[in-house]
Amino acid sequence: QVQLVESGGGLVQAGDSLRLSCAASLRTFNRSPMAWFRQASGKEREFVASISWNGGNTYYLDSAEGRFTISRDNAKNALYLQIYFLKPEDPAVYLCAARRPDLNPSARYRDAEDYDYWGQGTQVTVSW
Repeated sequence: QVQLVESGGGLVQAGDSLRLSCAASLRTFNRSPMAWFRQASGKEREFVASISWNGGNTYYLDSAEGRFTISRDNAKNALYLQIYFLKPEDPAVYLCAARRPDLNPSARYRDAEDYDYWGQGTQVTVSW
């Protein structure tokens, strides 16, 4: 059974940084593109960042402004999202997503439909 478990969310102040983690019990993790999405209350799910199976390529929300860094550790079956300088528009449930095995080195998947497995999410709240 595939499980993606996010952690690291919480209440932070505007301007702070936060690191989210996703632990994946996915046998094909080291061959699977991964991504982070977020969903704010009352809004649609939004792509944040994706990373190719080996970490060689990453893609970000157009308005990311360099504040997000996605990374992975295939030896640990772990995915990370570093968020710098949190802004009032960042509060949301942040979800980890995994795609089926895909060794395309330039994989660029930004749609929720591109992913096959999802975690429950971790809540990020920003105070200012």
